[in-house]
Amino acid sequence: MEFRYILAGQSLTLDTEKCIGCLMCCEVCPHNVFSFAEGKARIADRGRCMECGACARNCPVSALTVTSGVGCTAAVIGGLLKGGEPNCDCDCGTAKSKKVRCC
Repeated sequence: MEFRYILAGQSLTLDTEKCIGCLMCCEVCPHNVFSFAEGKARIADRGRCMECGACARNCPVSALTVTSGVGCTAAVIGGLLKGGEPNCDCDCGTAKSKKVRCC
């Protein structure tokens, strides 16, 4: 099943000049938003981005920015229930080299 989001990753930006091609964004993104070409990450499918923030949080050179929690249902509901900002407190992603967080 392919997930698409209504806001379609509107807050997601990638600065390809800063990207060092480490592939961390590809590794931590739970919806395969990124691709890799010519030694750099690319936003391959913005419509799959749920704006969880895993890519930006784990990018070692801050090449990615995203307003995390905007499109993450768990984060939005968690924020409403707790009366604060969206934060799902989950450990998503599959990085083998280090622990990653989505928001």
